[in-house]
Amino acid sequence: MTTRILVLAGRGRYEDPWHDHAATSHEVARILGAPGAVGGDDVVVRVRSTWQEALDDLDDVGLLVLNSGRGRTDPEFDGADGDWTAFHERLAGWARSGGAILALHQAANTFADAPGFEAILGGRWIPGVSMHPPIGDAVFDVVPGHPVTDGLGNALGGAGAIDAYDERYCHLVVSESSRVLLTTRGPAESGFGADDGARVHPVAWAAEAHGGRTVYSGLGHDVRSYGSAAHRAFLRAAAAWLLA
Repeated sequence: MTTRILVLAGRGRYEDPWHDHAATSHEVARILGAPGAVGGDDVVVRVRSTWQEALDDLDDVGLLVLNSGRGRTDPEFDGADGDWTAFHERLAGWARSGGAILALHQAANTFADAPGFEAILGGRWIPGVSMHPPIGDAVFDVVPGHPVTDGLGNALGGAGAIDAYDERYCHLVVSESSRVLLTTRGPAESGFGADDGARVHPVAWAAEAHGGRTVYSGLGHDVRSYGSAAHRAFLRAAAAWLLA
């Protein structure tokens, strides 16, 4: 049986100047589309820009990867909020009826025009509250007790943490029903540039309360993050659980 994975790369109102959505989307597609990466050899991965009709053929998709952010609102370019209602209703209906979503990095800050998306994501980036210290070598500690993380031991060599060159998202809001998968240390108080490492912040989680399965990971600012073998192993474990 063919497993179909659709990667949505940010575009227009769902892209931003800080992330190369095309480059990271194709890197994720390469990782998930490798033979045996998600439990089978017959995997078809498509990368598609985020436009209004991007989800019209969602019925045959086993896993939707969201790699989009908060971009510009330009009705003349890609429509007003109302023009995107059908897109968001399609996504919400599919997700709540058992759909599987892997949401990456800036996806915590996407689809602000869809009030119900936070429940599907299981958390959110809050403008003016959430932040990250400067990008650099980062450590993300694995939280055991969930199928995604319990199978990572061998892949990480028993280290119990993922090392990657990445941003550390901090002060995200996480639903009480979500299961935290990864944490990182960062500032106790919000404010860009702060980095005293005084607080443990959830940076990846799994959500099922909405009726489907979602894994959100705050990792993946640029392609350098995906150079980490441990990060790649986490993505594969997350995708395998989402598709199970």
